[in-house]
Amino acid sequence: MQMITAVIKPFKLEEVREALAECGVTGLTVTEVKGFGRQKGHTELYRGAEYVVDFLPKVKVEVVVKSDDVDRCVDAIVNAARTGKIGDGKIFVTAVERVVRIRTGDLDEAAV
Repeated sequence: MQMITAVIKPFKLEEVREALAECGVTGLTVTEVKGFGRQKGHTELYRGAEYVVDFLPKVKVEVVVKSDDVDRCVDAIVNAARTGKIGDGKIFVTAVERVVRIRTGDLDEAAV
């Protein structure tokens, strides 16, 4: 099993969720986060004072899938989240050693 963690622009969340649903993903976790990469933030004016916004709002989507489904899911996220502009985000894929469903005690792929 693998965990796919995608950090994307907030307005792309619904498109990514729909793309993952089409891949057969039945559950995911979404977290509102802030960060920066090459965008490096920007300056804004508030009540006449200029200030720097270092951290930009993003959404982190986490989903655990079978190893066979990783490439298909990553491609779906890329296609749904891409705008072609700086700040589209990143995708990280990491190995998952063990999963336990708390309610039933199901293990690993049965728990996903």
